[in-house]
Order: sequence, then C-alpha cells, then structure tokens
Amino acid sequence: MGLLKKRIKSESGELRYPEDLSACEAQLDHPDETSLAIVEYLEQGKGQGEGRVALGRRGNCLQHLAERWGAWVDFLCQVEYLVVAVSDEEQRARLSLRQAEILKSLEKDEELAEGNDSCVRGLIDGDDPGIRAEPLPKFHPEFGRFMLEATPGKPWGIGFRDLLKVESDMKRRYIDCMRQVYPGLLLIDPITRRVIAKNHMAPNEYPITLTTFPRLGTKDDFSTPSFPLSGDALRSQFVPDEIANPHIRFPTLAANIRQRRGRKVQLNVPVFRDTNTPWPFNDPTVNYDLHTWPEDSDVRNGAVKENHVYMDAMAFGMGSCCLQITFQCKNINEGRKLYDQLSPLGPIMLALTAATPIYKGFLVDTDVRWNQISGAVDCRTAEELGEKPLKNDRWRIPKSRYGSNSTYISQDSRLRPEYMDPDLVIDEDIKRRLMEGGMDNLLATHFAHLFIRDPIVIFAEDLKELDLNKTDHFENLQSTNWQHIRFKPPPAENDIGWRVEFRPMEIQVTDFENAAFSIFMVLITRAILSFDLNFYIPIARTTENMETAHARNAVLEKKFYFRKDPFPHRLPRQSASNSPSSSRSPSAPPSPFLGPVESDKLPQPNPISRDGRVWTNAKWIREFVAKHPEYQHDSAVSDKICYDLVKAVEDITEKEGKGGSVGWEMLYTNLTKSREAAT
Repeated sequence: MGLLKKRIKSESGELRYPEDLSACEAQLDHPDETSLAIVEYLEQGKGQGEGRVALGRRGNCLQHLAERWGAWVDFLCQVEYLVVAVSDEEQRARLSLRQAEILKSLEKDEELAEGNDSCVRGLIDGDDPGIRAEPLPKFHPEFGRFMLEATPGKPWGIGFRDLLKVESDMKRRYIDCMRQVYPGLLLIDPITRRVIAKNHMAPNEYPITLTTFPRLGTKDDFSTPSFPLSGDALRSQFVPDEIANPHIRFPTLAANIRQRRGRKVQLNVPVFRDTNTPWPFNDPTVNYDLHTWPEDSDVRNGAVKENHVYMDAMAFGMGSCCLQITFQCKNINEGRKLYDQLSPLGPIMLALTAATPIYKGFLVDTDVRWNQISGAVDCRTAEELGEKPLKNDRWRIPKSRYGSNSTYISQDSRLRPEYMDPDLVIDEDIKRRLMEGGMDNLLATHFAHLFIRDPIVIFAEDLKELDLNKTDHFENLQSTNWQHIRFKPPPAENDIGWRVEFRPMEIQVTDFENAAFSIFMVLITRAILSFDLNFYIPIARTTENMETAHARNAVLEKKFYFRKDPFPHRLPRQSASNSPSSSRSPSAPPSPFLGPVESDKLPQPNPISRDGRVWTNAKWIREFVAKHPEYQHDSAVSDKICYDLVKAVEDITEKEGKGGSVGWEMLYTNLTKSREAAT
C-alpha cells in the first residue's frame, strides 16, 4: 500500500491522499484500464510504414493510480492569435511572418520572470491579497508562421474562484508587476495575454483573434516579408512555403499529405453570391498555365469547382485560429462519459461561435472553418475516397482524418447500438489484438478506427527501437487524428491523467467572448456529470449537424438534431437536481454540486437560442464588409476593406463594444446598448 500513496488535489486545491486506497487497488487490475497500445512503425519497401501493435501492461502501482485518478478536475483553454502588420501610411494589413523572433523574445522574458520571485508573487488577479500568485501565460508556435498559441501558465480548477480568473488570464495582469518583468513597459490599461505578446512585436504588429486572415492567398503581397510562391513543400500557386512554421515537422507534414494523396489538397468553398458577383463565378486568382510541378496540372484536371473559391494548400486550413478546451478527468470512466456526451454538442457550439465568412479575398457562403481544415489535411487516396475501385488500399474511408467523431466509447447503459456509426471503418486485426490484451469492445473499436490512418510524419530516430514504457508512437497517430472531441490517455512520462479535448469552437474577436464560451463549456461538463445528462443521438446525425453548422447564419436559419429530454428518468428531475452525487460511481470522488451562480460575477455567453439580438462574429464581419464604402457587392474583399476590418477588430479588442462603439452587436442587445448609453 505504500506505493499507492500518491497525493491528489482536493476541491480546495490542497494536496491529499485518496481516502479509499483499497478501492483503488482493487480496481487497478481491470485490464481495460491497464492496457496500453503502442504503435511501432517499420520501414518497408519504398520507405512506407506499416503499423504493428504491441500490447503491454503498466505494472507500477503509482502509474496505475495516475491513470485512475490523475490530477483533480482542471481545464485548460488554448487561444490562437494571428499576428498582423499594419501600415497606416499604405492603409494595408499584412500577415507578419516573425513568429520565431517573437517567441524567442517571449522565451527570454519568461525565463526572467521565473527567476524573479518577487515579481511572480505579485502577479495576481484582483485586489484580494489572499489570491495566490499566477504564473505567466505560455506561448507556443503553430503551423502558420503568422500564428501564436497562448495557454494559461497552469490549468484552472472548476471552482468559481478559478472560473473568475479565465477572462482575467486572457485579459488582465497587474501593470506594476509587468513593469518589473518588462522594464520600460509604458501602459495604462491592465495587462493582457495580447499585451504581453504585443510588447514583443514591432510597433505596427498586433495579435488579433480572427479565425482566418481575409486576404491569405490573394495575388498581392499579403505577408511581410513576402516570398515567391510555389515552393517544394506546399507547391501552392497561392502561398509560399515560408508561410508555414520552419520546424521540419510542418513542411514535412504538408509534403507527405500531398504525396500520399498523389495530388495537392483541394479546398472549394462556395462563394457568396451578391448582387454584382459574376455568375457563374470562376475564381479569378487561379492560374491554369503553371507548369512548375506535376501537381500544377490539378487545376486543369477538374480541381477547381465553378462558383467556388479554390485553395490548394494546408496553410488555408491549419492557418486558422480556434478556441480549444481540454478537461482533466478524475478517471477513465469520467473521460469516456464526457467524450460521448460532448460529441453531440460540437456542431451546436461550432454554429454559435461562427466567425469565418471570408477566404482568399472573397465572401463565401459558409460561416465556419471546419471543412476547410478537414480538406487541408485530407490525405486519402483516390481509392480511399471512392473515386477509383480498391486495388492498392484496404478501405474506402468516409471522412478526412480531420473530421467529426465516429465512435462512442462510454460503457453507459443508455448507449444503444443504433446510435453507432453504420459507416465506421476499423482495422479488425488491431481490434482483435487490443481485446486479447484486455481492452473492452468499445474502446478497442475506437482505437482500431484511429489506426486505419497511416502516420504522416515519422522521425528516423524513433524507428530504431520500441520502448513499451513510452507512448511516442501512439501519440504520433493520436495527435494526427483531429476529431472534434479528442479522448486523451495519460502520457507515460507523467501523471496528468485522462483528458478530453473539445475542439470545434471558432476563436472570437474579444477576450470576453472567448472567456464566456470557455466557462460555458466548463459548466456544461459539470451539468453533465452532476445531473447525469443524456445527450446521445445517432453519430450519423452529429455528422449531419456538423455540415449544417457550416451554412450561412446557421444558428438562426437551420435546424439541428438534438435530444428532446436529456434528463435521466430513473429519478424525478427534482430529486436528481438536488443530489450532487447522483451520477458518480462508488470509486470516483464526488463531482462538485452545480449550484447557483451570481450572474454578474462570470462572463455570460450569448444566449444559446441565439435569437438574433446578439450577432455571431461571422454576421458582424459580413455586415462590416457590406456597409464598407469600397465594397462593390461583388463578393470581393479589397485591401482597403481588409485594412479597415483589422483596425476595427483591434478597436473591438480594446473597447469590447462599450458605449455603442464598433462591434457592439456581437456583445450587446439593442436594449442593453440603450440602457448603457442612458447611464
């Protein structure tokens, strides 16, 4: 029992030992929770890899306990920024490709902050001196060389005090401390993640949270510095290779996807038909006379669709920003439950956060990014797509590796066979071997589905030996299956436990909106667990809902499949609502009771009904373009419109629509605006 004394965190944040260690020990022998699938890639033939599954059991009790309990329930939200360079003299906005320089500068000051204890202790939110110091946010590279990803310095808990920190972490840091971290910083407003990033940029550079840059891929110089098009990795006629992060993983990822497909990726987004839009619309940016690479013939062989905006590179998808939230789960059972129950909510939240109405300088007839990212990393061959009879490939695969979920994994009695995906493709051999190793049918099916994909990036040094104590090969496949909900087993090297990542939401223009949607999703998970909610619908309906979410103004004008009554029927609703422990298993710590919250304390998300009084970001952007004096109602978004849009977004970031300032329609109703103006 001595080995089992692994401390875990209580609701108050205090580290303690689990009270019922005997219960933990008894359940550690369940094979479905101790099996570990690791994939070894062996070079064969022409350098192609073949997956081979090796099953092992984790024999260390400490590691078992980490798998069962993990840390106490935390969550982490990832916010991604575009870095734009604005020239007021030229009245132009371009993407800045200085990601590496900005990150190096941030890293130096991060090291300075870690060495300055007095400063770090002073970095607190609010006036209460009892609130513990908060670490600086972390910044990470992303696929686009014009992107930054920011996460909190450490995960938040789910208590109300922690929820109150979400917006402030995105938005406020006390300036006195930051002046110590960043000598010479002259600011009056509270420090924000954006401000920390901005302080490491050129004076004309700004971190903004638009999903995509409106003129990425146009014929002019949309980036600074500017580079020649059609490089060896992307072979795109619209963007240079230098648009991608220079780390070898990213250009290799793009090149391998293209090589596996046997052609470039093909993204065709229906153009928005305005009164003066040429019809039929033929994308005027496409060059049909390029002969630099073999793939240049794609456009002559039908890659471009009429009445669509055409794009041909991974950058048009993976260069998109989004808002992702990862939830720490108490154990594998809670993780499996949240994975299932959050899945039907994905399309709803995608539509609610819609923010992507412009691609490559044109208004399009969709409002969200999802399908464009899906197409940008779609490595399926013509046979797997069903365009040719199966000869060299094993399956026809209905979805891209970036797609909506195709499995349910919770051992929930309410999960019916008819809810499962009728078109699910799995590797039967891998499933059999996983089940022989002790994994249950649902979980084995899930991983056997993920393993139908080939690895698309492998480092040679990782092929030298297979270490069953590491999960690197598994994570390689897991991390390149980009589903809208991701089930994340514990890494072998630490005890962070089981996690579920919620991935569909679009990034919002303001920190307030991003915090509101983040907190809303946290409260949804607490409601699911506290009230034992049942959101199950057939997976095919969720897939259909994801397509519906792409429609222009879908949140108001389209209907989504959703369960009529999610409450359990084994108990009266009143009884279930009043019981904080109605859904917990005997072996799990209790879920915190979801009690009332003072509405003025937390950022409130826009109403789920979205009755039109508060606009989505996508609708606001459309209206901004439509009312711009330079817009010719021909669907084209000019340099000047793009410049003014970026300037407006920067203004909204600062003022958040207060006092009827620009962008108020995304944050206030007319009534609220009138009341504020009156005061």
